[in-house]
Amino acid sequence: MSRAPLHTTPQRRALNPGVEYEFEKLTLPRGLSRNVVTRMLVDRAEHGGWELDRLRIAHDGSRRVVLRRKIIRQRSTYFV
Repeated sequence: MSRAPLHTTPQRRALNPGVEYEFEKLTLPRGLSRNVVTRMLVDRAEHGGWELDRLRIAHDGSRRVVLRRKIIRQRSTYFV
């Protein structure tokens, strides 16, 4: 049916002050159909909280996808 992505790399960086995003890079082979890629990205968005940051199609037909999601930090509460 569908194959797993060849390469994934999670990264973190801050775009705006106080807001941090976690990034994940995927490299998908050219053999995957558009429908399979769409279903895979929708599944990651619904269940993992990822949103599409960038999608590039390389000269060889492979897709380079960058997904991002917000890192929500909780502040510890101290009772004095």
